[in-house]
Amino acid sequence: MRKQQYIATVACLVAGVIGFVSVYATDKGKERREAEQEIAAQTQQEAPASYEVKPEISVEDATKKAEEQALKLAEQEKMKQEETQQEEEKKQDEEKTVETAATVTQHFDKSSAVWPIEGDVLLDYSMDSTIYFPTLEQYRCNPAMVISGNVNDKVFAMATGKITDIQENEETGCTVIQDLGDGYAAVYGQLKELNFAKGDTPEAGQVLGYVSEPTKYYTTEGSNVYFQLKKDGKAVDPKEYLPQMAMDTLD
Repeated sequence: MRKQQYIATVACLVAGVIGFVSVYATDKGKERREAEQEIAAQTQQEAPASYEVKPEISVEDATKKAEEQALKLAEQEKMKQEETQQEEEKKQDEEKTVETAATVTQHFDKSSAVWPIEGDVLLDYSMDSTIYFPTLEQYRCNPAMVISGNVNDKVFAMATGKITDIQENEETGCTVIQDLGDGYAAVYGQLKELNFAKGDTPEAGQVLGYVSEPTKYYTTEGSNVYFQLKKDGKAVDPKEYLPQMAMDTLD
């Protein structure tokens, strides 16, 4: 009898413990779930706003876009080249304008003309008839004047004008060509030690250079200055453009 009561008591105690454990477990589970829900809610509030996912670009669209960009770059490069070319053309036009203006304003001032050197005329200008050349021992026409001068004598610019060329000629040695304007050009030969260069514009009476030793074409005549005057490329008589007083003295 006591044994049965003991067993019943133990069974009641076990059932109580189980019930207590069940209630405790239920409460803990509820607390855990509430805690998880609270954390989830807090996490959702702190989570960053969702971003829009851009659709993927197809190969065809990407190719088309690349072609458009390449075309745009090509157009920009073309425009840049055209602008550069226009600037170059503008610069060239300005240079031509300046050069043309200089040419237009350059006039042959006959009133200020001077003889290139004071000396005797050894060989006069003669295109209508021939004259005798002692060194060559022959008669021939002469498109210039050959004026005597000592080696190292000064040679003057006949008039104001731009030097367009400097040549080394077998017959006339160091030769300077000067544009006087209005279609006139002066040619000075048998020079040395020039004071001006191509592109310079010496004024009438300035020293171009000095008389050099004569070339083999004028050994008999001796040292001299070869002087020629042209109008539109054709030789003319220099005496008609030089001061009368100097001409009378040389005659």
